[in-house]
Amino acid sequence: MRRSLVTRWLGVGLAAALAVLTLGLALAGRLGLYLNPDSTWFAVGMALVVLVGAVLTFALPLGAEDDHGHGHGHGHGHGHGHGEDDHAGHRRRPIAAAATAVGGVGASLLVVAALVTPPASLSAELAMSRDIDAPPLFAGTDAVALATTGDTTAFGVGEWATVFATATNPDAYDGDPVTLTGFVTPGDGDFDLTRLVITHCVIDAQPANIPIDSGDAAPPTGQWVTVTGTVRSSADGRLSIVADSVRLIDEPGDPYEY
Repeated sequence: MRRSLVTRWLGVGLAAALAVLTLGLALAGRLGLYLNPDSTWFAVGMALVVLVGAVLTFALPLGAEDDHGHGHGHGHGHGHGHGEDDHAGHRRRPIAAAATAVGGVGASLLVVAALVTPPASLSAELAMSRDIDAPPLFAGTDAVALATTGDTTAFGVGEWATVFATATNPDAYDGDPVTLTGFVTPGDGDFDLTRLVITHCVIDAQPANIPIDSGDAAPPTGQWVTVTGTVRSSADGRLSIVADSVRLIDEPGDPYEY
């Protein structure tokens, strides 16, 4: 009985707990802290499928999942010389049981922690650890092509980071007004304005950074700010934003760009 309960928890139980967590985050409007909003419908749909499967599983008696239908009798002449194989199997069983126990406890702790821990965005420290001094991959030449037309009003930190890193004619952007929101990280200017860019989920989050020249002391690392200013091109072709104002704000409800 105990083995059957453990087996059911490690399978259906953990899956159902994650499904409930997914639906709870979606209902609270917080699933966007972990997934691109475009993927919400898929995550919610799969969570509902898992919950339906979990409910149907409880119609099975405990232990049914261990019944593989091997109705072998005892009179089929299985008395062959499998002594060495039997001994090897007995040696492997404790190792397999220990690995299952360690993995099961670890998975259970992770799921329980996810259930009881309030949802939170990725930290500035994590963004800095992922910074490879390259623009986010999501934009590429499309952002640069759009910028050359002068249509930069809808650009976020991610698009501007791509333009700053790849522009072949920096003077074309000199004088463009910007109002951007992000958090503070150390950088080449007085500080960098940073935003995490997500393609599918937080696992693939990439930091996008823009140098800010404010003329004042930088706010604390990790502080969210809204910067209003102008794109400027230096004599050596370096692009930065010269800030007219740097306003400290709380973390927005949607902290990522997509």
